[in-house]
Amino acid sequence: MGEQVRQVVAGIALKYPPETLIGKRIVLICNLEPATIMGVRSEGMLLAAGAGEVLGLATFMEEVPSGTKIK
Repeated sequence: MGEQVRQVVAGIALKYPPETLIGKRIVLICNLEPATIMGVRSEGMLLAAGAGEVLGLATFMEEVPSGTKIK
């Protein structure tokens, strides 16, 4: 997230193995209080579509610099 590094816990492993996310730009909500999820500290939330199962992660069609605020 820009120059920041955050640990984020998300239930997306069945849809997205970790190696498929390297280099991808996704929407991260970062103005939340940290939470402990499955015993691990999470410092943000990925924005995804779905009810129960993950259908897709929010992203942009254009190249947007990392750390850009969302309106």
